[in-house]
Amino acid sequence: MEISLYSDYSFRVLMYLALHGQKLVQIKTISDAYRVSENHLVKVVQHLVRLGYVASVRGRSGGIRLAKAPEDIGLGDVFRKTEPSLKLLACFEPEHTGCPIVSVCDLNLTFQKAMKCFLDELDRQTLANLVVRRQSMLGALNIQPYVVEKQQQTS
Repeated sequence: MEISLYSDYSFRVLMYLALHGQKLVQIKTISDAYRVSENHLVKVVQHLVRLGYVASVRGRSGGIRLAKAPEDIGLGDVFRKTEPSLKLLACFEPEHTGCPIVSVCDLNLTFQKAMKCFLDELDRQTLANLVVRRQSMLGALNIQPYVVEKQQQTS
């Protein structure tokens, strides 16, 4: 199973914002940090804003930040809302009739059970769980921790 780039980028944006507390961050800054297309991130961020995970502030000194506390953002919820399809097999769709053994095959049931286990684990986790190694992440992203710390203290 491979998650879509869209979900991947959604998680990356949320993690980056979680590392910055309430400090406003430019999309370009996130794009540069992860070395990914700014255009892709703009679409992802717009969707995250519509979903209520991210707040956007317009204007010259604007940017984005989390709209909820990291502890209140469930990974399962984000995944379900950003992944284009959760079907692992064509026969996950009830109208699928292309396979001659669909009515007697247990492969579908096995993959449905596996998907349930996967989603159950995501449902147990929050965005806060992804950023527990905060100092290491800041270092890996080449972010000066003292700058972030000072911003969080004044917010």
